[in-house]
Amino acid sequence: MNCHYCDREAAFAAETDGLKVGLCEEHFRERLQELAEADDLETLKERVDVDRAE
Repeated sequence: MNCHYCDREAAFAAETDGLKVGLCEEHFRERLQELAEADDLETLKERVDVDRAE
């Protein structure tokens, strides 16, 4: 799966209602920073169980 924003390989994927979207690490971090700045990160943490396989 490729990143939703660029052609790089997706490092993370989210799925809801059958729709799956991938993000490369750079774009994932950018989106996460935007959420943190908007104070929505805590709300997201409560709604999503995020696990990353190393």
